[in-house]
Amino acid sequence: QVQLVESGGGLVQPGGSLRLSCAASGSIGSIMGWYRQAPGKQREFIAAISSGGTTTYVDSVKGRFTISRDNAKNTVYLQMNSLKTEDTAVYYCNRAYGATALPWGQGTQVTVSS
Repeated sequence: QVQLVESGGGLVQPGGSLRLSCAASGSIGSIMGWYRQAPGKQREFIAAISSGGTTTYVDSVKGRFTISRDNAKNTVYLQMNSLKTEDTAVYYCNRAYGATALPWGQGTQVTVSS
């Protein structure tokens, strides 16, 4: 079973940047996504990328976040710029758009605070 390991989170001030990574132990799906779960809220989808590089974003992160992938390394990235306090959450990656989900990783905590 493919395992997902997210990393790169941390504490950053509003307006700052972070780059998250999601390393898979095996081949990842054709469409991979990033998700986040804020305290007291359900996990939400925020971005996806196809194997060919087509990307989609929810409005709340569009223009600030960039998803990318390295198929040879089975790794998906999320570059986050202009971070806001409302971006504080645990971030996860997994397959997207109805594909059978892989086991969820532990996620990586992103805290945006001054």
